[in-house]
Amino acid sequence: MMRKLLVTSALPYANGPIHIGHLVEYLQTDIWVRFQKLMGNQCHYFCADDTHGTPVMIRARNEGITPETLIRRVHAEHYRDFTGFAIEFDNYYSTHSEENRQLSERIYQGALANGSIVKKAIQQAYDEQEKMWLPDRYIKGTCPRCKAEEQYGDSCDACGAHYQTTELINPVSTISGRPPVMKESTHYFFRLGQFESALKKLFADGYVQASVQNKLDEWFSEGLRDWDISRDGPYFGFKIPGEENKYFYVWLDAPIGYMASCKNYCDRKGLDFERVWNGGEYEICHFIGKDIMYFHALFWPALLFSANLRTPNKLFVHGFLTVNGQKMSKSKGTFIMAETYLKHLDPQYLRYYYASKLSGDVSDIDLNVEDFVNRVNADLVGKLANLASRSGPMLTDKLGGKLGALDKNGWTLLNELTAAKTEITAAYKSLNYAAAIRKIMALADVCNKYVEDNQPWSAIKTSPEGARTALTAILNAVKVLTVYLKPVLPAFAEKIERFLAVGPLTFADVETAMEHHTIGKFIRLIERIEKEKVDAMIEETKPQTAVPTQPQPEAQLDEPLAPECTIEDFMKVDLRVARISKAAPVAGADKLLALELDLGALKKNVFAGIAKAYKPEDLVGRLVVCVANLKPRQMKFGLSEGMVCASGPGGADVFLLSPDSGAKPGQRVH
Repeated sequence: MMRKLLVTSALPYANGPIHIGHLVEYLQTDIWVRFQKLMGNQCHYFCADDTHGTPVMIRARNEGITPETLIRRVHAEHYRDFTGFAIEFDNYYSTHSEENRQLSERIYQGALANGSIVKKAIQQAYDEQEKMWLPDRYIKGTCPRCKAEEQYGDSCDACGAHYQTTELINPVSTISGRPPVMKESTHYFFRLGQFESALKKLFADGYVQASVQNKLDEWFSEGLRDWDISRDGPYFGFKIPGEENKYFYVWLDAPIGYMASCKNYCDRKGLDFERVWNGGEYEICHFIGKDIMYFHALFWPALLFSANLRTPNKLFVHGFLTVNGQKMSKSKGTFIMAETYLKHLDPQYLRYYYASKLSGDVSDIDLNVEDFVNRVNADLVGKLANLASRSGPMLTDKLGGKLGALDKNGWTLLNELTAAKTEITAAYKSLNYAAAIRKIMALADVCNKYVEDNQPWSAIKTSPEGARTALTAILNAVKVLTVYLKPVLPAFAEKIERFLAVGPLTFADVETAMEHHTIGKFIRLIERIEKEKVDAMIEETKPQTAVPTQPQPEAQLDEPLAPECTIEDFMKVDLRVARISKAAPVAGADKLLALELDLGALKKNVFAGIAKAYKPEDLVGRLVVCVANLKPRQMKFGLSEGMVCASGPGGADVFLLSPDSGAKPGQRVH
């Protein structure tokens, strides 16, 4: 019976590019979706950019653009990268949409009517210097459970604990580097504990993998806490109905983005969204990383329970990616962006390598660069492509490109391949792609042994028809192996289909044989990985640092050094990138210019003694470095709130310090 499936991947955040760690999830999902479609099932794949929250708002300010402009640009970049890796969505949408607003308000109102939302006055972190409330991810400190340092304000990467920001030990703002103050604010809370029994039943019915059940039991034993679903303005997101300056927390409307993407698709295709998403006709399957399991395993289904909406059928959780046995590292060149990878290497390589590692549990997978090169070259080039390249051209060049009939030995080979279908499809279905790849490669070895045993290149000289019979078996084997690998290597499979002159292959074609069939001209299938290209990709990923210029022996300082200061003295100085938004002369002060400095999240007025060196109209829009935490000084011309950094002896010989291109207002200068 045909299955009907709605499949989602976690929504990538619109505050940064896609990297190869992200791609583990999207490739895992895409392979599973393609497999389902090749099995004849109806399967729709939905995703969207996660667009709301403080990080997006701050980045847009720093770039001098609106959040809407930023998320449109990032959306195009994300979609470009996903498409480059042959990840095929039915709809790739955005959480900043009218559909998402309507569904968020609908679910919120349902939870409110169900008594699942309460108001509480809470203490919340506030950055006095930046004049803004601090979300969890903008605070770091020591974990209250395991005492690991440099942990975020909501959860610990070291021990996996979840906690309130107020529990963090020695917290500091990641924006200003200063300890936040606590201020009271009234917030909306979702009463998660109401749904403990319903959640336990959901898990008992198979919502999550058995390998994550222990973690869920641990969370239940700790007690399910109320969840803060609101944020104070300024905030980029949806306003809470009836409120003027309170917004839905991004984690409330983000998973609702799955539904919004589906609704947008249904509206465009003339389908009934309520029937598709809520009718029970389709299975709903989410793919996520283990870092966001708490939200998807607990909050998301509980939120749906509270609004009397259906819950998903399955939550598939995967582990993280390491490179050469360690976390991805910018300094080592292993924190590789999808865009950078695509400049240097074929995306099929990574699709295949990840598939060979993914086993369907939450274990991390490792991309070992040497193994990556060797495995792709040995398997894809040495076994699969070689099998086709040794047989196809021989048939077209010597025997008119026409297959013959299979003999007993040919059927024996083909039957061995087709008998593996149940094992391979079961592996794909359970996300154990590694097992599927192992079996397919073992079959490829059997096929290559058949080639060596029959040696059609020798047989064609004395028995052309005997060679045709052997080539018929080999190319039928190529077809079967192609079907098995098609979820992983769609571009490779498409070339084989054109070469063999067969329609789009599905798993139903495994049992059908090609006899007396004319094939097309051979197409080069895949290139070997060149180690030099991998090295170039890694080198490009490493931070580029300028080579320091050696001082000339005869150089002399213009003036003696100031008295020594300690590192503690120096750390008190907060240097920031600023854009000069206004510049004007100061009446009665021929050396001063009045500057308005834009630091992204705030503005400062500064009087600078640079009038002899610069014209005001030449300064507007220029990036400079300023001392942002200098104590304001009242001058007779007004209040000066900082200082711009410059060098030179003075007068006309003053040279403003400017950051390199690409710097953004508000960034710290280290």
